[in-house]
Amino acid sequence: MIDYDKLINSTVSKLTPSGIRKFFDLASHMEDVISLGVGEPDFVTPWPIREAGIYSLEKGRTHYTANAGLSELRAECAAYMKRKYGAEYHPENEILITVGGSEAIDLMIRTIIEPGDEVLIPEPSFVCYKPCTELAGGIPVIIETREEDNFRLLPWQLREKITDRTKLLVLPYPNNPTGAIMSKADLEAIAEVLKDTDIMVLSDEIYGELQYSDEPHVPFSMIDGMWERTVLVNGFSKAFAMTGWRLGYAMGPESIIKMMTKIHQFGIMSSPTTSQYAAIEALKSCDRDVEMMKTEYNYRRRFITDGFRNMGLSCFEPLGAFYVFPSIKSLNMTSDEFCGKLLEEEHVAVIPGTAFGSSGEGFVRCSYAYSVEEIDEALKRIERFVKKYRS
Repeated sequence: MIDYDKLINSTVSKLTPSGIRKFFDLASHMEDVISLGVGEPDFVTPWPIREAGIYSLEKGRTHYTANAGLSELRAECAAYMKRKYGAEYHPENEILITVGGSEAIDLMIRTIIEPGDEVLIPEPSFVCYKPCTELAGGIPVIIETREEDNFRLLPWQLREKITDRTKLLVLPYPNNPTGAIMSKADLEAIAEVLKDTDIMVLSDEIYGELQYSDEPHVPFSMIDGMWERTVLVNGFSKAFAMTGWRLGYAMGPESIIKMMTKIHQFGIMSSPTTSQYAAIEALKSCDRDVEMMKTEYNYRRRFITDGFRNMGLSCFEPLGAFYVFPSIKSLNMTSDEFCGKLLEEEHVAVIPGTAFGSSGEGFVRCSYAYSVEEIDEALKRIERFVKKYRS
């Protein structure tokens, strides 16, 4: 008999499975479940994007593209960033098309990190940063953001975590799971801490188009002095409702993008051809579709936030992405207990805050990328559950 435990890489073996998928899988085996668990738009990919993908197949465009992606798509990515934010990126050597934003995150970390290097990760945050760091041999250094600070990364928190081994800062805003954002002034304060260091920044801006504050989203690379140290990660999954198309991109200094492309070349070859042709159309003609979806998300955001507050749960106001992060501390349950009991008793699936780091204890993540009818029914069930355990 083969002893697989001895064969499997010990770092891989020690990785904790995603807490998001745990509750999603449990819910999938139950009837009458309302899930607010998965962060995926409920909108179908806009028709012009689908049509462009279909047309590319009809034209027989089914071969590999360049490793870095179609030149037309990279040009459109550059034009989009220029039009939306005034950001300048050269499409030939400063942009890489990836298999979702997640691959871009992994490539950036593997390009930068050597064994023993430290990566600063604000939490609560998306589940992949810490495992990707560990797989690269790096050391995750967690910075716990707080509800009283609107879950922003503060300059003093960053400063006290920097050591001689710090090589990378992950900047995940707008944030999953909290919905927190960083204003331009907030980002400038972070830049002031970094300016005299050699620390690189992975700015995960996958939710950048979904920001509901009066101030528009500002890419971190647009902050004075930060372009040369920033790799910006974005993609098509969230804003364009293209999760299943698996397409993202990274933008940054040529020297970094060149090395990321090298890893991508050996591990992936090139991103899906059909998806790339569809994405060209997304960037060219779907601003109105994105705005329509954003308007609907904003309505749902207010609806669900008010719902939690009306049932007596503290709920930080999220100004980005499509998640709320209500506190359940008043019920004297752990986040995991709350989610387990809620699923069992009321058939509502939400995600424990601890799935996004230990600082998420006492909170749960609920996605509002669902219909108002589903959200309304879920809130009624959650309120019934809260009243039961509060009494």
